[in-house]
Amino acid sequence: MTTTYDTIARIPVFRGPVAEAYADAQATGEPRFVPINIYTDDRGWSIMNQYQGVLDPEGQINYSHMYPGVIKAWHRHQLQTDFWIVTRGHVKAGVHCETTDRRWLSIMGQMSPGVTIIPPPLWHGLATVGDEPAGLLYYVTHAYNPADPDEQRRPVDAIDFPWAVEHR
Repeated sequence: MTTTYDTIARIPVFRGPVAEAYADAQATGEPRFVPINIYTDDRGWSIMNQYQGVLDPEGQINYSHMYPGVIKAWHRHQLQTDFWIVTRGHVKAGVHCETTDRRWLSIMGQMSPGVTIIPPPLWHGLATVGDEPAGLLYYVTHAYNPADPDEQRRPVDAIDFPWAVEHR
């Protein structure tokens, strides 16, 4: 069976502070999407305080630049929660729960800004959408340890997920 958009749930939208969405994601074991307010004036635009209430000294903030057509999937963590903000372009986020075989997706980026929260041990990945690069600013609750990474990986085709554009 090929998975289509009709068989995958959208990542639930949480309307409230990121810290509350984080607590909810941990309690339910499911991802959450928190819309971002963009502040704009004649000088440009900004997003502020997106990780307020979740930053911890054990965590780490990273940035990833992804070329068009790139799929970064699948991996999961046992300890770490991921907080994703797409700052440039757009991505399709895929999330999978192995115990229930439930799948979620979200298209996020400049035209749909927000924070996606992915608690452990959900499998997750990203694919760029469109013909321009995407930029991902992300916070992880546990800094990367090269001697003992909190990460398991699977090939991109290990989980049935519609990474390609579905023309409708």
